[in-house]
Amino acid sequence: MDDAALIEHSLELVAARVGDPAPLVYARLFAQFPELEALFVRDVSGIVRGNMLTTTLECLVDFAGARAYAHHFVGSERVNHGGLGVPAEMFDRFYATVIATFREVLGAAWTAEIDGAWTRAAEGLVAAARE
Repeated sequence: MDDAALIEHSLELVAARVGDPAPLVYARLFAQFPELEALFVRDVSGIVRGNMLTTTLECLVDFAGARAYAHHFVGSERVNHGGLGVPAEMFDRFYATVIATFREVLGAAWTAEIDGAWTRAAEGLVAAARE
């Protein structure tokens, strides 16, 4: 399997185990960076968080595969989030938070191949978005 297919496969596994992973991802994010929780104070239903996670995942799959848009989109979002008070380094850390959450959810099903696909996509996307 190529990296995009490995990421999609692992997303299917995560969804089968926990359904919507957004609450787990954001619980981890807010534990790491408590100051970010205040930025979501108006997101009482979790729709913004869910949309942000979905967009993140779509960008990772795009970057791992077709590379049609993700690096440009993420580059713009780094700037937009900076305007909200989110430093670029903290924005970039979101990918590591997602990966750590999914690794924990999948346990032994998180293989070296899956880990490599996620790591290559996240690191490559962050590097490309910085350019």
